[in-house]
Order: sequence, then C-alpha cells, then structure tokens
Amino acid sequence: MSREGGFFANLDWLTVFLYLILITLGWFNIYASIYDPVADLSILDFSINSGRQLLFIGSSVILIIIILLLDFRIYESIAPLLYGIFILLLIAVVIVGKEINGAKAWFQFGSFRLQPSEFTKFATALLLGRYISTNSVKLTEFKSQMTSLLIMLFPVCLIMLQPDLGSSLIFFSFVIPIFREGLPPIYLIAGLSMVIIGVLAIVLPIDQIAIILGSIGVIWVLLTSKSLKNILLTLLIVGASIGFASGFNYAFEEVLPKYQRDRILVIFYPDIIDPQGAGYNLNQSKIAIGSGGFAGKGFLDGTQTKFDFVPEQSTDFIFSTLAEEHGWLGSAFIIALFIALMMRIVFIAERQKSQFARIYGYSVAGIIFFHFTINIAMTIGLFPVVGIPLPFFSYGGSSLWSFTIMLFVLLKIDMHRTQVLMRG
Repeated sequence: MSREGGFFANLDWLTVFLYLILITLGWFNIYASIYDPVADLSILDFSINSGRQLLFIGSSVILIIIILLLDFRIYESIAPLLYGIFILLLIAVVIVGKEINGAKAWFQFGSFRLQPSEFTKFATALLLGRYISTNSVKLTEFKSQMTSLLIMLFPVCLIMLQPDLGSSLIFFSFVIPIFREGLPPIYLIAGLSMVIIGVLAIVLPIDQIAIILGSIGVIWVLLTSKSLKNILLTLLIVGASIGFASGFNYAFEEVLPKYQRDRILVIFYPDIIDPQGAGYNLNQSKIAIGSGGFAGKGFLDGTQTKFDFVPEQSTDFIFSTLAEEHGWLGSAFIIALFIALMMRIVFIAERQKSQFARIYGYSVAGIIFFHFTINIAMTIGLFPVVGIPLPFFSYGGSSLWSFTIMLFVLLKIDMHRTQVLMRG
C-alpha cells in the first residue's frame, strides 16, 4: 500500500494497521489481566498497568514520528555506535542494575524500569545488516561466518551474566537472516543437533546417551562409506557430542540456578516437580487456557484471571488471559494476526534493493517470531518458563518501545527503497 506524495508516501499501511490492532487488543487484555471487580478501576486509571501502558503507547507514537522524520540512511551509519552503547549498558546493568526475580536486568529510575537487552536486539540487527552487506563479506568464508556469529553471540554472553535466559535465547533468532544470506546449512544442522543432545542430557544418564550416539555413528558408517577417513570423522563427531552432553549436564546441574532448573524439569516431569513451586505458574496458565473452551468466558469474565490465580498475567502470561476470556476463537484470531504481521515483514524484506535493509527486515521478523513462539509455547507447557514477553501484548515500556522502534525503522527504510535502487 502506498500513497503519492506527502510525509507518509510509500509507508506500508497494512503493517501499520496490524501494529495498531495488536497494541490495541494488547491494551484491553492488559486491563482484563489485572481487572478487579471490587475496585472496578477504569482502564484509563494511571495507577494500574493498563493506564501506564497507555502512556507507553502514547510515547511510542512520539518515537514513530521521530523515526519517520529522520533520514533513512542514519540507521545504517550509526549501527556500530548503537551496538557499542548497548554493550556497555549490558555490562553496567550487571554492576548497578536492579535485581528482580534473581536477575539484574533492569535500570531503576524511581518507579520506572528500563531493560537494555530489549534494545540491544535492535542494535544487533542493525550492525549485523551493516557488516554482512559490506562488499568484502561472503558467508561462505569461515572468517565472515565467525564474525557474524560473534556479533550475534557477544550480547548473549553478557545477558547470561545477569542471568536472563529468556532474553539471551532471542538472539539466536539472528540465525534466520544469516542463513538467508548464505550461511551453510551445516550450522543449522549442528545447532539443532546440539539442542537435541542438550535435551537428552537433561532427561537421560550420560552412559545411555553414549550408547545412543555410538549406535547412530555405527549405523552412519554402515550406510555410507567404510573408509578410514569416514570412520575417524564419525568417531570424532560422536566423541565431541558425548563431551558436549557431559558438559551440558554439568552446567545444568551445577551452574544453572535451582529455580531455572526446576522451570525446565517441570516440562518433562510435571508430576514430580512441586506443582506449588516451579510448576505453579504453568499449571495455573494451562487451567486458565483450558477453561476458555471454544468461545471463551467473555471480556472481564475470566475466573482464573479475575482472582489472580495466574502470576505475571499482564506480562509473560498475557496469552492465558486472552485464551480464557476469548477461547480458541480469540486465540486463533490473535495468532493469525501475528502470522500476518510476520509474513508482511518478510514480504517487505524481500522487496528491498539494499542487502542491509533485507537483512534488517529478516532480523525483525526473526525476533518477533522467536518471542511469539516461545511465549505461547511457554504458557501452554511446551517450553520452559523463561520470561519472554508477547510482542505488543505484554505490559511493559521497554518491550513495547523496542518492538515499535524495530518495526518502524524497517518501515522508514522501506519507504525509500526506490532511492536505494537509484543509488545502487
């Protein structure tokens, strides 16, 4: 969609429309999540989360105007500076940040909190796009692969010092744009294999894992080549995999805090892990979602929601409010909106003439996809509870501002895609 002339020429109005629908529905669901029938406070009351979220929405509009007024070329040019600033902030927050729920991830300014890791995703997307789009970078070369992965993984190391497992996981979404630009599939295969081995290391003893991996290695050799080179390479891979499983198991048991271990174990052993402890949030969330049925109980009529049975219901578990009050139909509608938004972002990314813009677009799509998928999987018991907000829905200024900035910077760049073509 485009309009001829004027300040909003070539602005993708379909994306703006989807954004406005999501933040509006999110705002109403935040109100529903903290609604108290006894107090009966207005949705506009600034003493509750819905009122404060309205302030965040209003300030997001100001951010959008500023983004659209700036020259579209500035975002690529300031990428290294922004990345450096937020890396410093990630270091600073570990030293002087406010500790909440065991993680020092926020700066506290009076009653206001700012989470630098939310904005580091934006800076990383810009720097990754700038680096890969330079003429000398070819992702078929080892040096370029390692540099791209370093840009992606360096913030992960700093965020894990907080520690904030949820935020660190989101940075793996940058594999999507890197793969789109030519990262060999072997990296994806290796990454998926590590995830599978990591899961096995949690639920099985190391000796059983060694037997499984050794059997796979023997089958591989029998089905392929029995040459000495292939046998030695297979032995090396199997040995490295067993070593990784041992190291992962040690880190899981000895390094990861107990509350985070329990959040993971409750996925595999829901009847063993204390249902009133680590499994409480998940159990209550599943009860709320299941009680919504096909059409839901109605706006402000969710009993699990109304009586505060689900903790963190306006932030990480906002989807349970939606599912209880609007059921399968409402949940399917919201999921369809997110899918439509992500598909539109990919479409925008693909129509760019600039490689920087395309990489940035895929980065935005990947970040939203990871947040959306992990958050919903978390609330229905398919993923550990790691504190991932649902984009545009969960309460919080840092989350809403970061997603707004990322999305509208893409739309600003997209508005000038023909100018990029003329420059090229």
